[in-house]
This record gives sequence, structure tokens and C-alpha cells, in this order.
Amino acid sequence: MYKHIKELRKAHGLKQRELADYLKCCQKSYSNYERGKTGIPLDILIELSKFYGTSVDYLLDLTEEKTPHLRKDKKKNLFY
Repeated sequence: MYKHIKELRKAHGLKQRELADYLKCCQKSYSNYERGKTGIPLDILIELSKFYGTSVDYLLDLTEEKTPHLRKDKKKNLFY
């Protein structure tokens, strides 16, 4: 399920321990995230997306588009 997380880590030449240290979690927890044995907490997903410069959708394998979605400055008024 989380194949992109593992692929990105390997592409950056990182070990699970290094990423776990960055995320302030144990290596076992990070390994479980990569293997899909444990759900990834939202705060961890956000940190990973910032670290890799990609979208959470990409990390969750919901898209093959690596580019993050940019926030719009203007809010749409739902009443007009």
C-alpha cells in the first residue's frame, strides 16, 4: 500500500533508522509504516510529504503525480 514511501527513501539513499530518527519514532514503527502493517499517523504523513517535497496523495499511492498540490490564496465563497 505504501510503496512510494519505501521507493522515495531508497531513492534518497536513506536507511529506515535515519528516517525514523528524523520523524522521532522508532525504526520498528517506521518499518511497519512502509510495509503497511500499521497505519501512518497524519502528522507523520505531513512530515514525509514536506521532507520529500511531494503530496500526501502520492505517499498514500492515490496518485502517481509526485508534485504537491498548491494551496489557493483566494477562498471560494460558497454563497455566491
